[in-house]
Amino acid sequence: MSTQAIATATKPAAPATTPEAKELPGILFVWTNVDPAHDDDFNRWYDREHVEERVNLPGFVSGTRYQSMKGPRQYLGLYRTTSLAAFKTPEYFKAFQQQTPWSVTNLARMRDPIRRVCSIDAEVGSGMGAWLAVLRLGNNEIGSDPAAVAKLGQKLLTLDGVVASRLLTPDVALSTPLPAENANGRVLDPILLIEASSEPAAANAVRLAAEQIGGELDGHAILQLSWQLRDRAA
Repeated sequence: MSTQAIATATKPAAPATTPEAKELPGILFVWTNVDPAHDDDFNRWYDREHVEERVNLPGFVSGTRYQSMKGPRQYLGLYRTTSLAAFKTPEYFKAFQQQTPWSVTNLARMRDPIRRVCSIDAEVGSGMGAWLAVLRLGNNEIGSDPAAVAKLGQKLLTLDGVVASRLLTPDVALSTPLPAENANGRVLDPILLIEASSEPAAANAVRLAAEQIGGELDGHAILQLSWQLRDRAA
């Protein structure tokens, strides 16, 4: 497992946005497996090029990598932005549509990836944990009720080791699939993220969340923080 670390990057100032665009922060959520034969180069690409490339774009606040030892997908990348407007800039369109050769190679090595551009519709607590629980909410009605998720987040904060929770709501227009992603039957369901200081705390949070939510969930995973790069101006 990689040593946890936080770094910073510099970049040009983000362009001005309307008050409406600033209302909710955004997150780019990329969760994937990778061909084991290319695992080393995949991680080298992510760590040495891709995260910094994205965080240097206007409106991007941080890029964070996680790794799961068990669960449906091994690697998760989260890129926080000031708003969804960050995904509509000329700089982002150029970076997304004109990938570097190294990016083209490693994007093709992804297995069963999912890419979602989301607004953060509910956020409770603060800080970042060493462990992250990811719960896909499927068609559960709580996913469309940010107030209910915020209330759940307050309950989760009563658990030792839980520091924050966030509801991610995918934007259909912006959540363009990755080259290796199956575009047929994609389900752009809401996602609940729970930050915790330990793996047991994250597991306890998953149990409480499932109990409180009820109904069917589309699965969950618990991942460990690898490292984070933050914009110096953030």
